[in-house]
Amino acid sequence: MANFVMPTLGADMIEGTLVQWKKREGDPVAKGEIIAEVDTEKAAIDVESHATGTIERLLTKPGDKVPVGTVMAVIHEDGQPATAPAPVQAVAPPAAAAPSASRAEIVPAAPSQVGRLRISPAARKLATERSLDPTGLQGTGPDGAITLEDVERASAITQIAKPAIVADRQARMRQTIAAAMARSKREIPHYYLSTTIDMGRTVTWLKEANETRPVTERLLYGVLLIKAVALALRRVPELNAVWKEGAAVRSEGIHIGTAISLRQGGLVAPALHNADRLSLSDLMKNFQDLVKRARAGSLRSSEMSDPTITVTSLGEQGVETVFGVIYPPQVALVGFGKLLERPWVMNGQVVPRPVIMASLSADHRVSDGHRGGIFLAEIDRLLQEPHTL
Repeated sequence: MANFVMPTLGADMIEGTLVQWKKREGDPVAKGEIIAEVDTEKAAIDVESHATGTIERLLTKPGDKVPVGTVMAVIHEDGQPATAPAPVQAVAPPAAAAPSASRAEIVPAAPSQVGRLRISPAARKLATERSLDPTGLQGTGPDGAITLEDVERASAITQIAKPAIVADRQARMRQTIAAAMARSKREIPHYYLSTTIDMGRTVTWLKEANETRPVTERLLYGVLLIKAVALALRRVPELNAVWKEGAAVRSEGIHIGTAISLRQGGLVAPALHNADRLSLSDLMKNFQDLVKRARAGSLRSSEMSDPTITVTSLGEQGVETVFGVIYPPQVALVGFGKLLERPWVMNGQVVPRPVIMASLSADHRVSDGHRGGIFLAEIDRLLQEPHTL
């Protein structure tokens, strides 16, 4: 048996609210497959299964506030004998607030409904158009079939409560960010470094490369910055780590947390997994997908829990230099400012060049200024050879 528990999806997260189950009791599930949607202080997150097998029991219901580490479901793993499930921690009752009301029609299916989903074609089509998961709707038709009216009712409830949900999430997001940043400044001895990087070769190479690409496949220079950071971590791997139980634990994978501003306010920094091993084309594709899903509220749990370092850029807002606050349990953050044209000395002459300010905020318990300087110098070196990224 494998216990499916409420994961930690960010610093200082203590609980999450189950929005809906993506699976029913008796359904098969594969490792990495989405099994539930959980609402955190920042966003609604799709949570993946860490085991392959069959859903044996669903122990929580939509609307429940579930503490981190609480068993939410039991999965009978393939090839394993049936055993009694582990004791289940108590789950707090759902709050009687507007966000809960929006999910009044989204409940786990009863055991008798296991098997083929009973839903009319018209209801299925409408559920797809309204972005509702039909497996989580309560059917009122013959033998529990989901009707067009069931979908309309669930959609109406969601739309009525949506402004309250957004306002509540924004307030909770600011509280969570405030708690994480206060903890960071309280517990992490920060040091800060910065350097100015000549981006002339990068800009020229990028322009020429994009001329050979379809419009939909062109690269943004920000993706080259992310790739340079990822590759530089291979030389200074102590910055690619998390602080756990009083010690730095280096990560084998380089998962770049990418700061993304949300349209409704606030930001998230989900992971671009294995960024050092991706081609620029794949990295661009994954980056665009991550931004799209972050703003649509459909991130995966691994994308929120896996970042090993964060990259942030405020260049679009006209900011020249960024000195960020490390997001625990990470031990470093890289910031990039606006791409500017500045006087630059080349071959004894002063010429205009496009430059960018790169900064490093790092944990002094894990590294020092010497190693941090090597890291920034490596980013600079890589950006002088953009064809190697």
